[in-house]
Amino acid sequence: MVRAPSLYLGGFQVRVLACPLEPYFCLARPYQGQLAQLVRALPRHGRGRRFKPCIAHMKMKKIYEDENVLAIAKPAGINSDNFEKRAHRLDKDTSGILLIAKNDKTLEFLQEQFKNRKVVKKYIALIVGHLKNKEGIVETLLGRSPQDRRKQKVYLDHGPKAEGKRKAITKYRVLQKFKKYTLIEVEPKTGRKHQIRAHFSYLSHPIAGDKMYGLKNQPIPQGLKRQFLHASYLKIKLPDKELKEFNSILPEELEEILNNLS
Repeated sequence: MVRAPSLYLGGFQVRVLACPLEPYFCLARPYQGQLAQLVRALPRHGRGRRFKPCIAHMKMKKIYEDENVLAIAKPAGINSDNFEKRAHRLDKDTSGILLIAKNDKTLEFLQEQFKNRKVVKKYIALIVGHLKNKEGIVETLLGRSPQDRRKQKVYLDHGPKAEGKRKAITKYRVLQKFKKYTLIEVEPKTGRKHQIRAHFSYLSHPIAGDKMYGLKNQPIPQGLKRQFLHASYLKIKLPDKELKEFNSILPEELEEILNNLS
């Protein structure tokens, strides 16, 4: 078993708890009444280097919890794959609602709903420029980019190389316009990797601060250190058959960006 004192990283308190000596992530119980879930075992160490503690226990805002489910507000910069039994995923630099199952039966129950598109998901995004319409739907095919395997590329139906690509549908509506940017609410109807980011880049209105899908020399709001994309709403049926709604307000750093644009 390994123990280490707490430390601070990026403004968050991080604490290493006792955990088995294997490189895996697990879900811990709340610490001192607050959410402190992420536990990672055995820090990396190497020849000629000092033993370094790992990020193992980070306090995050708890949105909801019962005997089967935990909903947290994941901060940007945290990989959702680090959470055991996550029901879905958020990109590392996307903040917002992350749903985690506490047992395998619940995990299967939740993931089945995501797979069958029975979950309502909404995001708040700041995009570069102004859309022509106040609301709309983007429907394309998505597949891995042959130029950059990390990225997704938009393909059109019946176009060249469309075979084997997956349908992606994104609904949006404009919330507020700024001089160089537009605040929108986005509702992905499908759950493809990087779907929102790829779709708005395809429209030539990429997510503000998105380093991977941004256009060359695109403007960035002063102080924005990440992509402006936040998972703000989720509606899903829980194992007790209750249809539950979860909400997450914008993090302070994103609210500050909007205030500076006003």
